[in-house]
Amino acid sequence: MPLIKEHDKSQIAKLFEPILHDVRLVMFTQERECQFCEMTRQMTEEVAALSPRVRAEIHDFIAEADLARQYGIDKIPAIAVMGEADYRIRFYGIPAGYEFPALLEAVVDVGMRTPALPDPLLAEVQKIDQPVHLQVMVTPT
Repeated sequence: MPLIKEHDKSQIAKLFEPILHDVRLVMFTQERECQFCEMTRQMTEEVAALSPRVRAEIHDFIAEADLARQYGIDKIPAIAVMGEADYRIRFYGIPAGYEFPALLEAVVDVGMRTPALPDPLLAEVQKIDQPVHLQVMVTPT
């Protein structure tokens, strides 16, 4: 049974139309899938199917541990949103509810290679001269 409704699929496909560059959704799960791994894998595959520019790559966190380390993945389910470069965008857990639009926006941003930031904010971000580790935690409550 599909996770994304038909009506939503057409809206997402329209959102993805302006994407100019390929995007890979590199998802990590394991053979015996965790509580939300199966749904996250299915969602990743359904999202990727909505644009010829988006591709899902499903990997086993245990069997491909070296690859997981290469992507900095230390827990599952995990999705790395990749373009020709690694923008270090990672989603842990199932990106459902309020997190789903954030995943879609990340796909568009990576596929367009242009951040959706106002120019003044972009200018401030470009002033950062040291590594920054930013994490955003989301809970529905």
